[in-house]
Amino acid sequence: MKVLLYSEGLRFIEQSGLGKAIEHQKTALKSADVTYTTDINDTYDLVHINTYFPKSVYYAKKLKNKGIPIVYHAHSTKQDFRNSFRFSNVLAPYFEKWIVKSYNLGDVVVTPTHYSKDLLEESGVTAPIYPISNGIDLQYYESTPDMRESFRETYGFNKGDKVVMAVGHYIKRKGILEFVELAKRLPNYQFIWFGYTSMIEIPSEIQEAVKTELPNLHFAGYIPAEELRNAYAGADLFLFPTHEETEGIVLLEAMAMRQNILLRDIPIYSEYVANKHVYKAHDVDTFARTITKLFKGELPSLVDEAYEEVKKRDIKQIGRQLRSLYTQTIARHQSVMGDDPTC
Repeated sequence: MKVLLYSEGLRFIEQSGLGKAIEHQKTALKSADVTYTTDINDTYDLVHINTYFPKSVYYAKKLKNKGIPIVYHAHSTKQDFRNSFRFSNVLAPYFEKWIVKSYNLGDVVVTPTHYSKDLLEESGVTAPIYPISNGIDLQYYESTPDMRESFRETYGFNKGDKVVMAVGHYIKRKGILEFVELAKRLPNYQFIWFGYTSMIEIPSEIQEAVKTELPNLHFAGYIPAEELRNAYAGADLFLFPTHEETEGIVLLEAMAMRQNILLRDIPIYSEYVANKHVYKAHDVDTFARTITKLFKGELPSLVDEAYEEVKKRDIKQIGRQLRSLYTQTIARHQSVMGDDPTC
């Protein structure tokens, strides 16, 4: 079995969660001894499509006509498209129609969670949907004391500083407005945001937030995976105030790095991270109170519980799940084609 991993415009998405998810796929398939190619002119038995851009849809239709089985990966929903870039809310209904049309080209659809599966079915995706996590490479995400020291030295934090970190694009959905407000309310703690989005792509209120000047607020921009790993090891809390996700790879990374975690209490995170794994909050007030209690030692660390939970999403397990899905999809496709008198 040989698989084509197709991702359109990779150089434009490689710094996003989607880009990370694609890299995770490659690692997962290698771990499961699945041969794959990224060359559409190569030979292959199945195509796994990760993007919904026009060329991706064109190739999906073309390959479907050739009788090649298709696994379409649903990384996005209408819900996580909203409150992202300029005009995203206006475009959201049209985006929904487009992705539904795209995903339904697949013999099967893969999406990271049962939560995103439910959203896709509500939107009109009729192809069979299989929830398979993006996974996490537990061997790579392993904290060491040197990483903590490197992070603190690089960003000028001393040993006594309490550091709150967040990761994401400069978009409203990620909770960046609340992150800035928390920095204002909690001046005794350091807040650092990793990630970047061009100013021309984001609304004025987000631009103003990013330009906020506070001695305890830092926007570090996009950094390589190795440096981000140091940040997970060197910060005192991973704050994830996101309003909507299909999974949240950065959350898996923080769990794997045994970092303390505080996230927004939204429906998706009732699925696989309970209050025994992470701390949750509803609004800025409860975020602020929980951060203060954690840093004063009034709440216990949950890092060991979170690590035990994220182990279920080890990249090797994801590789086995994808291999099984590919095998089943090829077999089912061949059975249907064999039964079709027009083939």
